[in-house]
Amino acid sequence: MKNLPDLLAQSPVFSQLKHQELAQLCELARPREYQKGEWITHYGETWPYLFVVEKGVVTAVKESEDGRSLIIVALEPGEIFWGAAFFQDGAPNLAALVAKEPSCIHLWSYEKLRPFIDKHAQISWELARLLVRRMQRASDIVEELAFQPVAGRLAKFLVNRFGESAGGRVSRSLTLVEMAAHNGTTREMVCRILHRFAGQGAIEITRTEFKFTDLEQLKQLGMNLPE
Repeated sequence: MKNLPDLLAQSPVFSQLKHQELAQLCELARPREYQKGEWITHYGETWPYLFVVEKGVVTAVKESEDGRSLIIVALEPGEIFWGAAFFQDGAPNLAALVAKEPSCIHLWSYEKLRPFIDKHAQISWELARLLVRRMQRASDIVEELAFQPVAGRLAKFLVNRFGESAGGRVSRSLTLVEMAAHNGTTREMVCRILHRFAGQGAIEITRTEFKFTDLEQLKQLGMNLPE
């Protein structure tokens, strides 16, 4: 738990707490460790906790009945998230939480945090600001899913994720399934579009690497290719 006080002190939500209060908050935390791929909580469950990520990456995932997944957010060390039931009794989770890699989180129930929230209005304010940012991101995702074709979403994802390495080779650190989950589509569709991009000369693909040969063309392919 030695990193937890520093993480909380650096978070806008808890940064106004005094050293002693941070120490008390750390004592109330329930640490949990998860292996890669382990579920923290499932969609529809009642999970009344707020947590901070100490290490690893935790993803919030929505799944469809036909087996497709969409990653809503990837939470890295220092980031805060919560189950809907933390704020509303009995509210079901709107997404599942899963460890993308070996991870450690520290969680609190509303009852444990209530005295700090009552004493420091800034905590409520910063949580509200964080909620607005998450809502804005959710709105962007809905807009992309509704109005931008899969090819456009995948091209944008590639540019944002790997574009700084344009002209050089970058490791394929994500599987096709993970790329599909980031873009709300299927593994087969991602594979087909990647090879379409390669056929147009925008990228080169090997089993382990990508090479961006024409970044501007990739952007245009994303906007112009049909499904």
